[in-house]
Amino acid sequence: MLTVIRQAQLFTPHPAGIKDVLIGGGKVLAIENNIDLSINDLSAPGLVTEVDGKGMLLVPGFVDSLVHISGGGGEAGFASRTPQMQLSDATTAGITTVVAALGTDAVSRTHTDLVAKAKGLKEEGLNVFCYTGSYHIPAKSLTGDVEKDIMFIDEIIGIGEVAIADHRGSQPSVQQLAHLASQSRVAGMLSGKRGTVSIHVGPGPEHLDLLHKVADETDIPLTQFYPTHMNRNQELVEAGIRFCQYGGTIDFTTSTTEYDLAHGEMAAAQALAFCIDKGVNPEQLTMSSDGHASLPIFDKNNQLVGLEVGQERSLLMSFIEAVQQHDVTIEHALMSVTSNPATILGLKKGRILANADADLVLLNDTDLHPEYVWSRGQLMVADRKPLVVGRFE
Repeated sequence: MLTVIRQAQLFTPHPAGIKDVLIGGGKVLAIENNIDLSINDLSAPGLVTEVDGKGMLLVPGFVDSLVHISGGGGEAGFASRTPQMQLSDATTAGITTVVAALGTDAVSRTHTDLVAKAKGLKEEGLNVFCYTGSYHIPAKSLTGDVEKDIMFIDEIIGIGEVAIADHRGSQPSVQQLAHLASQSRVAGMLSGKRGTVSIHVGPGPEHLDLLHKVADETDIPLTQFYPTHMNRNQELVEAGIRFCQYGGTIDFTTSTTEYDLAHGEMAAAQALAFCIDKGVNPEQLTMSSDGHASLPIFDKNNQLVGLEVGQERSLLMSFIEAVQQHDVTIEHALMSVTSNPATILGLKKGRILANADADLVLLNDTDLHPEYVWSRGQLMVADRKPLVVGRFE
């Protein structure tokens, strides 16, 4: 089966004009001004599906670099453990690749369950990768060794989220974090992976100081770290700008609460626009959903006063908000949810190129919502409705 998407405005994520795109066998086979299939005797019914992309934007499938696919939470007790992600939570939001992690709870939540859920979602058609470790050091793992996890478990690409500047973290020292980063870096080198260390940054006033100390006092480069939740407040955003000036990449969280926004958090789309306006290279900025994480609300004394659940769809809505409300170009907004996270994580995703995986989204050019979504060439969403759903949805 071949599919040709006709005359869509192509973003690779860089603008490429009006194109036809041919996909088959899970890959992008050709990108041309006009693809003529008649000479190849491909006119037999059922052999080629044609999709009219006129008036729509064809973009890479979104790469969501932090999702709690097996659930998270627990800060309000056992009943507050959040549910697992379902397939259509991602695909209907244009997300074709997710990177999964544990969080605060690495006791009742395990890597066994995380990787099993990842494999299940892959069977259903999604691209899924994982982090070993969690908030805490020493890092828990699937095999008992974080280096073995990265080297021998296909889905595992790095370590995270390691918590810093947060009362829920293990308050790691420079040497502890450097040692963990070294393990991830070397294991990644030996297995052809990036070995990225995802860093959960809390609201503590030390911000990213620990990462700078690791880079200053050891041979671990700053680019090994990928700090997220960088839009918690204005001061942290500005610390993120300094991090980018030293060559790093920072991530903004799109799931939030009205309480947090009212108490100093900057919306992810606003933070993206702010950093670009301040001269940060757009290639160093990403957004992720933190989907299905708990969103605990703490007061100034770190007492829990509420809890909500992250939503994968917030990634799509923040992309739209960046373009429509904050004047971020479509190209730069797309980069933050496609090619940029793929680059920092070392994934061959987030771009539309010949021979690349056919992870594609057709967006309505008016409201920028997904009309069609393909993951590895399989049509997952059509006319905004999921064609493929998880077994228990």
